[in-house]
Amino acid sequence: MRTLRSVVRTSTLILALATAGVAAPLATAAAQTSEIRYIVNNQPVTSYDIQRRAAFLRLQNRRGNLQQMAAEEMIDQAVRMAEAKRLRINISDEMVASAYERFSRSNNMSASQMDQVLNQAGVTRTHFRDFIRAQMSWSQVMAQRSQAGRVSEQDAVQRMLQQGGSKPSATEYMLQQVIFVVPAKERGKIGARKREAEAMRQRFQNCGSTREFAKGLLDVTVRDLGRVLAPQLPPEWADQIKATNPGGTTRIRETERGVEFIGVCSAREVSDDSVAQMVFQSEQGGTDQDDMSKKLTAELRAKAQIVRR
Repeated sequence: MRTLRSVVRTSTLILALATAGVAAPLATAAAQTSEIRYIVNNQPVTSYDIQRRAAFLRLQNRRGNLQQMAAEEMIDQAVRMAEAKRLRINISDEMVASAYERFSRSNNMSASQMDQVLNQAGVTRTHFRDFIRAQMSWSQVMAQRSQAGRVSEQDAVQRMLQQGGSKPSATEYMLQQVIFVVPAKERGKIGARKREAEAMRQRFQNCGSTREFAKGLLDVTVRDLGRVLAPQLPPEWADQIKATNPGGTTRIRETERGVEFIGVCSAREVSDDSVAQMVFQSEQGGTDQDDMSKKLTAELRAKAQIVRR
């Protein structure tokens, strides 16, 4: 799945500031004359929704029939959100707000400055936040589908041996996660929390002493992540963890929870059925995440009730 930062880049946002000066009043007028264009699984997609998405596509420097592309994207979003609802996936307002603020900072803007850019571009803050919620919801849908499609450890071993392979090995890490919590409404404190986290990271010696170091600090959470095999490492942390020696830590990074780093307690090579399962799964399911997303979206659209008005 693409990250939010890859969807809209800084250069396009700067361009929007320079060229979108008349978009905001047009957006207000459009809202007043909005009409239902599609009904997707009993959820309306309005002309206003489509115009906001077309403005978003323009902000990304997309080319082509933007109105038609926007309509298709809004239909896709509607069927994806219906699937998320069916799976009882709920992305909270706080999670959306945190993601919005992180995206603003990644473009060297405050949230209020980002509001201005989006409003002037005709996208609007509300539409972009709805887009964020949809992206986060869909990511969880994809994760659940991937989990459901996993083969058992025993089946993976048997299939690999039948295909002439041998049981593979992988690095097993024992990890510890340290989180300096920063609530969404207090993101202005992120700089101070980074300094605190960096100071603690520099004192890190081993996973056994982390909680002792954290005792005198406010709102610091220490989590033992247990046994994690290399293929299971979160993509955003994987490279740093692999480059960290046992007894060391990754660099700090901002997340929706605040400021975090990972301590590497130990690392060793293992070869067992669970490793075989992961390797087999990656070889058999080597489809790109974007391809998987497109396939699942097409399946949902085929089953959906889509009425054009």
